[in-house]
Amino acid sequence: MAKKPAKTAVDNRHYDVVLGPHITEKATLVSEANAVVFKVANDATKPEIKAAVEALFNVSVTGVNTIVQKGKTKKWRGSPYRRSDMKKAIVTLKDGDMIDVTTGI
Repeated sequence: MAKKPAKTAVDNRHYDVVLGPHITEKATLVSEANAVVFKVANDATKPEIKAAVEALFNVSVTGVNTIVQKGKTKKWRGSPYRRSDMKKAIVTLKDGDMIDVTTGI
């Protein structure tokens, strides 16, 4: 039997789950309660989001809440189109942990 490769701390799937930070006024207010808002993949589950954030940022996650923001119907040059749906995750961190979203991973 072939040997299995050594498992790294950060899988490539983690980068596919967490797409980026979601920076708005509400997200800034939530950061005072030790939480961070991320845009995540539409098929990502709460345990996957928790594992990805813990692996990528080396923090302890106490809770994950998800929101699916439905895409709006807009018009451009008179023809209607629809924006795609977006899933957001509000990740609550353990006291003392912090994520600076202005820096990269």
